[in-house]
Amino acid sequence: MLKKFPVIISIILLIMVSVLLYLLYNFNILPQKFYTAENFNIATIKSSVDYNNNGVDDYTDILLGARKDAENHPTYDSRYFGNGGYPPDNIGVCTDVVWRAFKNAGYSLRDMVDNDIKNNPDEYIYVENRDKNIDFRRVGNLDIFFKKYAQSLTLDINRIEEWQPGDIVVFGNEEHIGVASDKRNSKGQTYIIHNGGQPNREEDFFKYNRMEIIGHYRFDASLIDKSILIKWE
Repeated sequence: MLKKFPVIISIILLIMVSVLLYLLYNFNILPQKFYTAENFNIATIKSSVDYNNNGVDDYTDILLGARKDAENHPTYDSRYFGNGGYPPDNIGVCTDVVWRAFKNAGYSLRDMVDNDIKNNPDEYIYVENRDKNIDFRRVGNLDIFFKKYAQSLTLDINRIEEWQPGDIVVFGNEEHIGVASDKRNSKGQTYIIHNGGQPNREEDFFKYNRMEIIGHYRFDASLIDKSILIKWE
């Protein structure tokens, strides 16, 4: 029995290491190879609009703005902020990724959402008392806003050519939101840039996500009445 003991210990350790490596891989903690649209002969769509006139189209600006937030890696913190509602750069939640992405393209998503709530209060079923400081940081309100003004696209992650960098994706019972990356996994499925407090903020989220995808939007300002759009100040 004593002779078998080291063997048993070795087997247990091997199993534990295997499980650990599986979890590290499955939750995108280990470095992983990623692909691009070119690897799957998918053309990357560019917006016809450059709202902030910086020489970069809106979709790319939204992508790069979301990536800036991912690289900054703000601490997940959902507290309320007065005096405008904007948390400091080192704090954020999933919705903060989105308004920061839109800020990079020149849009004030806070003001656009607040203005729409003011003009159409009955449509925003989650708002009891309009509050400019927080309404734009609620997934449900953003889902309503994008459903109204953005293009609604496929919810099937395997229709890979229909997923493009800068797209907005809503998950679950309006409980999470993120931005589609220009990186893809080996199946061609897009990475998601989001903040759920996870180690890697730009990741192969579809690999372990268990929430239903309920919204997939593309914000094409050329199709939206200019009265809806508000510049970032």
